[in-house]
Amino acid sequence: MTPDISQAFCWLKQHPAVLNGIQRGIERETLRVTTEGCLATTDHPKSLGAALTHRWITTDFAETLLEFVTPVYDDIDHLLAFMRDIHRDTSRKLGTELMWPLSMPCFISAQQNIQLAKYGSSNSGRFKTLYREGLKNRYGALMQTIAGVHYNFSLPVEFWQAWAGVTDEQSGKKEISAGYFGLIRNYYRFGWIIPYLFGASPAMCSSFPGGRKTTIPFEFTANGLCYLPYATSLRLSDLGYTNSSQCHPGIIFNDLSSYVAGLRQAVRTPSPEYARLGLQHAGHYLQLNTNMLQIENELYLPIRPKRVTMADERPSDALLRGGIEYVEVRSLDINPFSPIGIDAVQVRFLDLFLIWCVLADSPPMSHDELLGTRQNWNRVILEGRRPGQTLAVGCDGRREPLIKIGKALFEDLLQVARVLDTAGSQQYQEVCDHLVTFFDDPTLTFSARILQSMKDDGFAGTGLRLASHYREIFQKEPLEFLTETQLLLEQNSSWKKLHDLECSDTLSFEQYLKIHAGQ
Repeated sequence: MTPDISQAFCWLKQHPAVLNGIQRGIERETLRVTTEGCLATTDHPKSLGAALTHRWITTDFAETLLEFVTPVYDDIDHLLAFMRDIHRDTSRKLGTELMWPLSMPCFISAQQNIQLAKYGSSNSGRFKTLYREGLKNRYGALMQTIAGVHYNFSLPVEFWQAWAGVTDEQSGKKEISAGYFGLIRNYYRFGWIIPYLFGASPAMCSSFPGGRKTTIPFEFTANGLCYLPYATSLRLSDLGYTNSSQCHPGIIFNDLSSYVAGLRQAVRTPSPEYARLGLQHAGHYLQLNTNMLQIENELYLPIRPKRVTMADERPSDALLRGGIEYVEVRSLDINPFSPIGIDAVQVRFLDLFLIWCVLADSPPMSHDELLGTRQNWNRVILEGRRPGQTLAVGCDGRREPLIKIGKALFEDLLQVARVLDTAGSQQYQEVCDHLVTFFDDPTLTFSARILQSMKDDGFAGTGLRLASHYREIFQKEPLEFLTETQLLLEQNSSWKKLHDLECSDTLSFEQYLKIHAGQ
């Protein structure tokens, strides 16, 4: 059911120090909403700084969709304290508006009310807004308001030196990238455990499906709830942000060159469907180009290989230049039971699981196997808590109970936890002891708990109750990690950077598009 990694554990026990210095970062999205539970119609508050150039507070698809970004830390407490300070500061600058605590959006009366994020008059700012215009025209604006949490994770170079025999990151980029691709392949095979444990979108506002056709047999309640009784994460279902390029046969995760080649092919390949949309209408741009992907970041994946880019560098160029630097986990729903959308238990679980994904044997994955893993994910996403639920194991059609596979995986994770806890703490082992109980008692899962609340209070009622409660908490709590001076300096610096950027453009926007969007 799970790979035999006894030899890898023996090695890890002999080298426990190689896990010191794990690097982590968090990106959290949240909608600004009114006290009535409707989408805010105000612009991104100027008091938060310039969204294009602020290091920690920006916007995602919509002007009302906040995104908070932490620096990279090797200390979990510092990481979460920084994120909480961003929330505290933002809450005090929103007036009466609230931060929506759920992944699925609040009540939105009409898609045309969703204002695209605005980034100023610079070419790079206009490019970002036009990219979002393309997303709206391709997939619809409503699904782009679905929010999530991204978890960025990297192992220290000391791990790769001991595990893969590399000297340093640059000379060992091939071996390190191969190790991260092994992680990614195992993530596809076993990552369904994340929505099972932490999926928190089993339901949505009854207004969300609208008139869209779906074969999903939703149930509805009189208090505005649309749900599936055993679902875990509708955000990750076909109702969420998906595109056909996810199934592009060239995008596989066996080595860096083939992955980059497949990604670039999807960006260059013309799409008859998007060509029918056209590039412009009445002098107004509709999308960056008419290819399958406007840019590389349009490819939605549950996990991405990443490297920090240089100025005007494409993500694929950065990967070829330096290899994989970290992975971005994109399968986390907003945790509605945490004021900041994620908690330390989840962070420690992800550490354990991603380390396991590196250590476990991870044979190359064909395109057909990659598509096959989606079937297990879909089962968990739509009915993961169904009694007796089974998942496919291997390629021979054999099935095993989800509970059995999950418990077997946790036996391995507990061994990793003991290594991480060698400094004297029991925190990782406590996470294992806590979460493994979710398999015998699915009512403990995030999805079961939030669904019960929504059945009692309705979708909007639950969201507003939590949002109001967290606002009260943020308003009362003092800053813990950042200072008022640091926040003010970053706010002012972001406006200066934006002004300098807007004054430095030498190309027309049309020339800029030819270079950066292939028009």
